[in-house]
Amino acid sequence: MSGALRPDSSAALRDLVGSVLGPTGWYEVDQAKVDGFAETTEDRQWIHVDPTRAAASRFGGTIVHGLLTLSLGPRLLEELISFDGFAHSLNYGYRKVRFPAPFRVGGRIRMHLSIDAVDAVPGGVQLTSTQTFELKGAQKPVCVAESLARFVER
Repeated sequence: MSGALRPDSSAALRDLVGSVLGPTGWYEVDQAKVDGFAETTEDRQWIHVDPTRAAASRFGGTIVHGLLTLSLGPRLLEELISFDGFAHSLNYGYRKVRFPAPFRVGGRIRMHLSIDAVDAVPGGVQLTSTQTFELKGAQKPVCVAESLARFVER
């Protein structure tokens, strides 16, 4: 995280509006990660966890759960920006999440983050950003998510 930006105020966040951060480094998702996610969420759909059956599908192998991809956002975000200068930060949710292309297990992704808006909310500010997850060698992103986060200054 040494290269990550470290905004520590609402004004510093506002100064970033319009910026695109990244990309992060590449991150591989192997079958063991997918299987672990399937066990944790109890989403054991065969396209994710049965390599033999999935090999015969139109995808040619198992694919990563879309929600596993989305859940990697915080891990990848740490490479780009840190919010430890605030008294409190909270993942507030998502307005829109799309999975435009399949993510084959064994593939490598990286993330770009666009800072879209910073708006006043009771007690602090809300950051709206877009997380775009790019798959190495693919034409389309595997996930695009409009994320909402809230911050309280120290």
